[in-house]
Amino acid sequence: MGSCLDRVKPSFSLDMNGSQLDLGDYSWNYSNGENTSYGRFEDYNWLDSAAPCHSCNLLDESSLPFFILSSVLGILASGAVLFALLRPLFHWQLCPAWPFLAQMAVGSGLFSIVVPILAPGLNSAQSTILCHLGYWIWYSSAFAQALLIGCHACLAPKLGPGQVPGLTLGLTVGLWGVSALLGLPVTLASDTASGFCTLSYSRGLGALQSTHVVICFAIFSLLPLGLLGAKGLRRALGRGPGPWVDILWMWFIFWWPHGVILGFDSLVRTKVLLLPTCLAQQILDLALHLAEALAILHCVAAPLLLALFFHQATQSSFPSLPLSARRSSHLDNDGGKT
Repeated sequence: MGSCLDRVKPSFSLDMNGSQLDLGDYSWNYSNGENTSYGRFEDYNWLDSAAPCHSCNLLDESSLPFFILSSVLGILASGAVLFALLRPLFHWQLCPAWPFLAQMAVGSGLFSIVVPILAPGLNSAQSTILCHLGYWIWYSSAFAQALLIGCHACLAPKLGPGQVPGLTLGLTVGLWGVSALLGLPVTLASDTASGFCTLSYSRGLGALQSTHVVICFAIFSLLPLGLLGAKGLRRALGRGPGPWVDILWMWFIFWWPHGVILGFDSLVRTKVLLLPTCLAQQILDLALHLAEALAILHCVAAPLLLALFFHQATQSSFPSLPLSARRSSHLDNDGGKT
């Protein structure tokens, strides 16, 4: 993906009859007085250091197969998990957390569907409305999955067979509503440029960009750290095990770097932090693209995590059922015949 082999040379022009040196975005004016030492340059090595810092673009038009393959595999995997969870013969009592698993699969599937919209090189983002919709679904689905994992970690003991139906319904509406609202800043900050769907970095959208960065950093980076901190604190104080840790927490591996690096990049763009060298800027740009690619891969890995979680839940539920309950379930499935 991407091309890092082409080095961009600074372009400059020198008017020997005039008095101006044009170096890309840099220009110097000097008088036509007696001092003509600026008219000759024997060493142009300083031009490389004065040129802008050009980073290689990892996710460019050549990365289109990566986007398409991730989208197709994500749609197939999410669809398979949804079919397994919603099939008529599904053993509901064996996995009380199935509503959360189904919502996670829906979120992963929605993300997979909009991946081609934001893929560079497909030229499908000519419509600004389509670009806005793509970014809104992209981040809203990711926010919903993160919040679902957090709620499941805190409410797992209450999701037993005797759970209140209104609890699940209220959490579902609330989580997806909050996620939709959290995705609005990046939606309004997105735009189309040369046929590609990108984020606009104009000054007028600075507040929206900052809000989006703060949301990503809080949900993708601070949320898992907060859950781990709460679990450790409760265990240290002897007040119970704290948030429930399961295989679904591996989902944050795909999004945690995105939240951290996006926050660091925002500090650099707003000049709160100044990078000392051009190499540092190139490393930051490369890390930002790698974090985005890792986040895209979550649409393939998330359904696999859901399937593994369901397998662990069903395996632990079968031995816990009493013999009479298992025999009764077997008779019901056979229509009462022995």
